[in-house]
Amino acid sequence: MHVTPELKVMYFGTPVVLISSLNEDGTANLAPMSSAWWLGRCCMLGLGNSGQTTANLLRERECVLNLPSSAMVEAVDRLALTTGAPVVHPGKARQGYRYEPDKFGLAGLTEQPSDLVKAPRAAECPIQLECTVTASYPFGAPTSHATAFEVEVVRAHVDESLIIPGTQYVDPVGWDPLIMKFCEFFGGAENVHPSKLAKGWNMPHDRARTA
Repeated sequence: MHVTPELKVMYFGTPVVLISSLNEDGTANLAPMSSAWWLGRCCMLGLGNSGQTTANLLRERECVLNLPSSAMVEAVDRLALTTGAPVVHPGKARQGYRYEPDKFGLAGLTEQPSDLVKAPRAAECPIQLECTVTASYPFGAPTSHATAFEVEVVRAHVDESLIIPGTQYVDPVGWDPLIMKFCEFFGGAENVHPSKLAKGWNMPHDRARTA
């Protein structure tokens, strides 16, 4: 039998992405998100309009999609409830967000130069996708509180240990991405770390253990 709950979030299971972009002053920003899906060499990203990443992508038209493994969950969670925007949006302030200018340092990750875009890669991420923004669309009618970005992958970097020998393919068994389900972290089929973000949704621990 089905029921009709009033779901607060719709994150049924998507990969976590660390988006690196350039701030207006040339410093790097790093933001976790999970509203992303791929088709061919293109990807759609959904980002709230109050975040620094949205402003950076609209201005610079490029980014790097860094895909963390489940083993990197603690680094990702350190970025929760932080923003690269010097003036914190009131809505985010009410959720407990604070300004953090050094996102890479806070996460304990290393900036690595990219080949084709100015935004840096996160060296520790096993998969890094350099991207250019090809289009952007208002999202979330009627208020358009978010922006949907269409990006094209112009160069992919993959840890050689994930490549099937003699091929150009990623081993789907060896690749263990960090997954968000209902604002909690999963790796493989298990909850790998409690999520700070989930606390903001007041979700019972026994019903929502992953993000």
